Amino acid sequence: MSEDEGSGPAASAEENEDLPGPGVKAGGDAGGHGAGLVQLTDEQIRTWTLEQKDRWWLENVYKGDMPQLTLRSALTGMFLGGLLSLTNLYVGAKTGWTLGVGITSVILAFAMFKVLSSMKVGGEFTLLENNAMQSIATSAGYMTAPMISSLAAYMMVTGKVIPMMTTMIWITAVAILGVLFAFPLKRRFINDEQLPFPEGRAAGVVMDALHSGDAKAGLLKAKILVVTGGLAALLKVAQSEAIMKKLKLTFLHVPEYLDDWLYKLTTLKVSGVDLRQLTVRPDTDFVMMAAGGLMGIRTGVSIMIGAGINYLLLAPWAINAGDIHGKVRDGVTTYGFRAITMWALWGGVAMMTTASLFAFFSKPQILVSAFKGLFGKKDPKKQSDVLKDIELPMSVFVIGIPVVGGIVVALAAHFFDVKVWMGILAVPLIFVFTLIAVNSTGLTSITPSGALGKLTQLTYGVIAPGNITTNLMTAGITGEVAGNASNLLMDIKPGYMLGGKPRHQAVGHVLGIVAGALVSVPVFYLVFMRNGPANLVTDQYPMPGATIWKAVAEVLTKGLSNLEVSARWMALVGAIVGIALEVAKVVTKGRFWISGVGIGLAFVIPFNTCLAMFLGSFLFWLAERVLTKEESTSHQVFVKNMEPTCAGLIAGGALMGIGVILLENFVL
Repeated sequence: MSEDEGSGPAASAEENEDLPGPGVKAGGDAGGHGAGLVQLTDEQIRTWTLEQKDRWWLENVYKGDMPQLTLRSALTGMFLGGLLSLTNLYVGAKTGWTLGVGITSVILAFAMFKVLSSMKVGGEFTLLENNAMQSIATSAGYMTAPMISSLAAYMMVTGKVIPMMTTMIWITAVAILGVLFAFPLKRRFINDEQLPFPEGRAAGVVMDALHSGDAKAGLLKAKILVVTGGLAALLKVAQSEAIMKKLKLTFLHVPEYLDDWLYKLTTLKVSGVDLRQLTVRPDTDFVMMAAGGLMGIRTGVSIMIGAGINYLLLAPWAINAGDIHGKVRDGVTTYGFRAITMWALWGGVAMMTTASLFAFFSKPQILVSAFKGLFGKKDPKKQSDVLKDIELPMSVFVIGIPVVGGIVVALAAHFFDVKVWMGILAVPLIFVFTLIAVNSTGLTSITPSGALGKLTQLTYGVIAPGNITTNLMTAGITGEVAGNASNLLMDIKPGYMLGGKPRHQAVGHVLGIVAGALVSVPVFYLVFMRNGPANLVTDQYPMPGATIWKAVAEVLTKGLSNLEVSARWMALVGAIVGIALEVAKVVTKGRFWISGVGIGLAFVIPFNTCLAMFLGSFLFWLAERVLTKEESTSHQVFVKNMEPTCAGLIAGGALMGIGVILLENFVL
């Protein structure tokens, strides 16, 4: 997007007093269903200055001293967040990703306090109490990320199990550093750019609908979440062949992939390569379909474009050229996601990197203004920071990053033998990667911390070519810190929509970090580490994130010459394409919506997962256009209450996925 000097309703601070009214209702755009939310129009976002937007928010959205971070909201958020963090252990073991749990926690908390209030046990949750609670719960939900990526890869490489307490201390310190790095970016990406942060926005829309509507409508959302969660849990049980055999219900078993019958008749190939080897096959991953529904059709299409290019064109060509190396078993060479991604991720990461950096630096004045107030005295006549008493104070960022960053560097040296100077070098890289991660999260709700970690691995592959553990753990610092910074901004998005205080949400995020570490770490060791690092990866739960981190470290510590020449060309072309797509957005003032970040993401996730997310986004997009009768049940479930429907599918499927693992390994 561009910001023309002097454009918009006003061109100076003095004229801001005459700003027009509150823009449009949140329901005015596709996919929005909030009853009382207001938001800026696309034209206002493109043309207004940051000060105009801040003044509009203060006058039309901010809710002052409404109760927010209370004792009950804190305790509720920590409890629900700890429980729902287990969903990300399942999703991470399957895909290498983590998903937000904000919507699920919002609806559960609303229903719980609505019931307690009807029983005369305390008062109802306020809107902003629920918002503070979701910040805590969402923060806890993301604490699993290091365990299914850098830490798991470290244990696989060394063959040693990291002590549980070490893991808790490490992921807590890294997450808090991420919170600090988010501080100066909030005004850029949320106040000014108004990036959607789809998952956070959905949570804001749901909270507004729950608290501004009648109790019946709110409880309907809770019922939908519980019912869809229950159905997803039943489907997950049906996918377990072991459980269905035990129950003597094998006729109800749901296959993981839907193309087995087709391959009994023929073998489908592209350029002589079996489609199954390219991960091109439909599956029953309804959790990822629900994630696609939350993501939206534009991102779904961008990801599908990237998946088609990568898996149907580039990967078959690279296999035939001998640049993608498979595994040979009984004289037969097999490929699959791991082998393809080791070659393709360089183009995807380069595309995401250049697209994100270009988008950020196309409007550098916002970054400059964020730091301007730190040095020297301001002229009162030129005072334009209307939110100085509400926003997160920059002094915390300036003091906190060196202090907590020093602690992280010291822990890396003590726990993982990372040389101090190498740990220090990772800290400035965090800022660059945080820009990239926040842009991705703001557009798609997906934070590519694993992919960004590869850039750090590339850097340390040059600096320390023979030190694989340093390669992994420095990348863990940059990737995970960037991820936590992005997640904090995801939490703050609904607070901005609802008129909450960012400072309260930052404190809540830290409480969630503690809760997530206390719950998810012991369960991770119980479920996935029971047989040691050598058996961490299985066919059912391939730990793709950790596997890729380990593989990249092994390649880079042997030197960059191990990368195929075509992979290097992929990186160059990806970088150029990423810039070109962002230039198109600038030229069209945001009307060109194909995302370089979305296309790049498809190079680091399997085709079947891309397909599932696209199908989910398409089906919910189609439902909004076909199911137009508002009184119908289908419209109520799939259109008006799309967010709780998707959240229920994700929560039910993922939690039961963890339960299935425990049942298969400790009961059956």
